[in-house]
Amino acid sequence: QDAEIVRTRDPQLLTGCDVVVDVGGEYDPGRHRYDHHQRSFTESMRSLRPDKPWSTKLSSAGLVYCHFGSQILAGLLGQPEDGPVVTALYDKV
Repeated sequence: QDAEIVRTRDPQLLTGCDVVVDVGGEYDPGRHRYDHHQRSFTESMRSLRPDKPWSTKLSSAGLVYCHFGSQILAGLLGQPEDGPVVTALYDKV
């Protein structure tokens, strides 16, 4: 709610950010870095969530959805994150 959005590619500014999406050349969910532009990047929904069948290489938005989509949908719907409604909607989106 009180987050500040910073648009930059400046590596020094990125180091101070809590979450970095689509820049920085790094995918590290433990540090909340969600970029897909490195040549070595090959992650898909299936590689990150083996219970899912989709093998298309993920974009940065796809990475964010993969990691947070169920949580966000559950919050919006007032449903349990692992419930059938959230699971079905997550898979459809």
